[in-house]
Amino acid sequence: QRKNSSILLCGEEKVIYQDKFRRLSKKEKKTMKVEKDLSEMSLNELWELFPIFLVEHNDKWDAFYSEMEAKLQYILPKHSIERISHIGSTAVPGIWAKDIVDVLVEISMDFNIECIAQLIERNGFLRMSTEDYRISLNSGYTKNGFADKVFHIHLRYVGDNDELYFRDYLKDHPQIAKEYETLKLGLWKQFEHNRDAYTEAKTKFIRKWTTVAKSDYAGRY
Repeated sequence: QRKNSSILLCGEEKVIYQDKFRRLSKKEKKTMKVEKDLSEMSLNELWELFPIFLVEHNDKWDAFYSEMEAKLQYILPKHSIERISHIGSTAVPGIWAKDIVDVLVEISMDFNIECIAQLIERNGFLRMSTEDYRISLNSGYTKNGFADKVFHIHLRYVGDNDELYFRDYLKDHPQIAKEYETLKLGLWKQFEHNRDAYTEAKTKFIRKWTTVAKSDYAGRY
């Protein structure tokens, strides 16, 4: 008996499906992607569905951040949280940014970061990546593309917070913030469907001014 279509295809069925998918037009492929779970999509399919896009600064991002901060405080054990912060370009007034709110969650060294991540996942978030003592999750990524509110959650142990220094430096130095904006606008179309390359191309600028910021703001965090 043929398995229900909601079950992952396997064996010969999967080969037939993949061969058919290769022959479809771009428009038809986009329609078919809606039927696939995000976990089933290739990296290229994900980049196609979730491209790099920049928009003018919007004050709604502060409100979105406040909503997410309250949600995370409700989800997580009270004593696990050391600090929750709004980071990334949406936290810097006046510059273009991806319409995605980045949230840094610093937890106490007394808690297991993997257990905290699993708790966040059980509340509807998707894991993006896991590194040594760093876990990234998201909310607002759907099979149809971005939702109205999109968040990246950066889970770290307390003190792993270079993003706070970079954010503060851009806020205190509008000219540097505009240079960062110009860099991103120049990279946008070049790497619209390659998030890794887009991120890598910004790294030198970010590291340079983060180093300066950590010197100027030594001990702030």
